[in-house]
Amino acid sequence: MNRPTTDLTIDDARWSAVQQRSPGADGEFFYAVRTTGVYCRPSCAARMPKRENVRFFSEPSAAERAGFRACKRCHPNSVAPSQRQAELIAAACRRIAEAEQMPNLAELAQGAQLSRFHFHRLFKQVTGLTPKAYAAALRAQRVREKLPGSGSVTAAMYDAGFNSNARFYAQSDAALGMVPSAYRSGGNGEQIRFAIAQCSLGSILVAATDRGVCAITLGDEPEALLQDLQDRFPRAQLRGGDADFERTVAAVIGFVEAPATGLDLPLDLRGTSFQLRVWQALRAVPAGTTVSYAEIARRLGIPKASRAVGAAIAANPVAVAVPCHRVIRSDGALSGYHWGVARKRALLEREGRAS
Repeated sequence: MNRPTTDLTIDDARWSAVQQRSPGADGEFFYAVRTTGVYCRPSCAARMPKRENVRFFSEPSAAERAGFRACKRCHPNSVAPSQRQAELIAAACRRIAEAEQMPNLAELAQGAQLSRFHFHRLFKQVTGLTPKAYAAALRAQRVREKLPGSGSVTAAMYDAGFNSNARFYAQSDAALGMVPSAYRSGGNGEQIRFAIAQCSLGSILVAATDRGVCAITLGDEPEALLQDLQDRFPRAQLRGGDADFERTVAAVIGFVEAPATGLDLPLDLRGTSFQLRVWQALRAVPAGTTVSYAEIARRLGIPKASRAVGAAIAANPVAVAVPCHRVIRSDGALSGYHWGVARKRALLEREGRAS
């Protein structure tokens, strides 16, 4: 069972970030050293102080009010390098989103005033994707938005930025989870089995296509869970689960109540390539353990993409099967959870007892 979040556990996490000189912690807090009278960023390369001489602050102004001065090596009272880099990449992302045709790498790098190699590496560090993959994910998102109201699949394809039928259809199944014509019609012709039951965490909805489970949602009102499923697939044929499907629902509920039983179900996950990478990484986190957003980003080889990782985690459509409840903040606090922080805490406590 996890320890409750206290000042001690928060400071433990902060000290660990200082020892690792973690760039991902820059901006989250600052540390000051009593013996030198200086405060720094967590990533500062200055000589490592003794733990008993260190104090932590949330803002530079708080450290300065306490009598500490800014380090001349890491300049903690100025904009962090990681923030400047994030701003450059955010501007590049906006340029990609607003362009009728995808800018090439040289144009994007020139706009950021970086070499092509440095820009490409930095873009992937921040977003988790190459510029080309980011543009592809953006087009896929536009297709999902435009298909339902478009006059034709071809019109939606060109509106989304695809200039080739072959390229569009090669990518459409992974992006949409079904053929484009079915997605355009709101899942028309697709059958989705579902069931709503009760568990100790409230109402639970489980839904599946022929490929696997496509939704596991938790809430207080069964009607709201069903409405959410209908909104996602407005023209799909929703039907109550048969006896075989009831066993799937029972397996999900059994895992919620007793995590030691494990859960291994075929899933029909639909998202961008980046979201799928994040969700796969979450499935590798063992029950009874927790990781931070920054740690998931590091495991994916994109240590500066904690925010992008957080957004992908928030979009997870299958509670518990993709265990996003095992992700916590770097300071040990429970952050937001799509189905409620109280449910997240309950799941972690159960897994802690079972481990």
